[in-house]
Amino acid sequence: MTTQNLAHPRIVTRDEWQTAREMLLAHEKELTKQHDRVSAERRRLPMVKLEKNYTFHGPDGKRSLYDLFDGQHQLIVYHFMFDPAWDDGCMGCTGFVNDQGDLSELRMRNTQFVLISRAPLEKLQAYKARMGWERPWYSSFETDFNEDFQVTVDGGERHGLSVFFRTDNDVFHTYSTYKRGCESLSDVYRLLDLTPYGRQEDWEESPPGWPQRPTYG
Repeated sequence: MTTQNLAHPRIVTRDEWQTAREMLLAHEKELTKQHDRVSAERRRLPMVKLEKNYTFHGPDGKRSLYDLFDGQHQLIVYHFMFDPAWDDGCMGCTGFVNDQGDLSELRMRNTQFVLISRAPLEKLQAYKARMGWERPWYSSFETDFNEDFQVTVDGGERHGLSVFFRTDNDVFHTYSTYKRGCESLSDVYRLLDLTPYGRQEDWEESPPGWPQRPTYG
């Protein structure tokens, strides 16, 4: 695409830009306040005690869901798409993990973050080594965990995130979200949303001529 026919926002004076920016700022503030309201509502969700015992496979042997808390009271699980028949993990999930920076602040706030996938542990470890990751990653192979938390549906995989809470020896499920519910956790999407072209995906409401492609293309 040459500069001559490059799609771009309309060109205005600084004063015109300032007026438009202030209108957008008012909407951004509304969005921030709505986000805070929803987060407050999420903190008030009830929780469900887990009666089923799940056994996961990790580099140090078998672990229960309780063990995955690693002494913390809150556990965030990212359901990484990795079917047992695959040799590689989902590229979207790979991008998500690559996008996560230093998460040490979570442990300072009594929270642990792990990845869980349905593929056997040896496949997860091989892929983890290729990617150079240090994140804790466990296999739910031959358990009902993925089905119970709706990330293996009708034999197919989907990505998601679940949150758990423990009190003494009991584990509770507090929250789950799937697909676009996870995108707010990605810095890449948040940064792209600030640019004129956005995410450059075909579902976005962008002006004619803007570069776009299928979301999973």
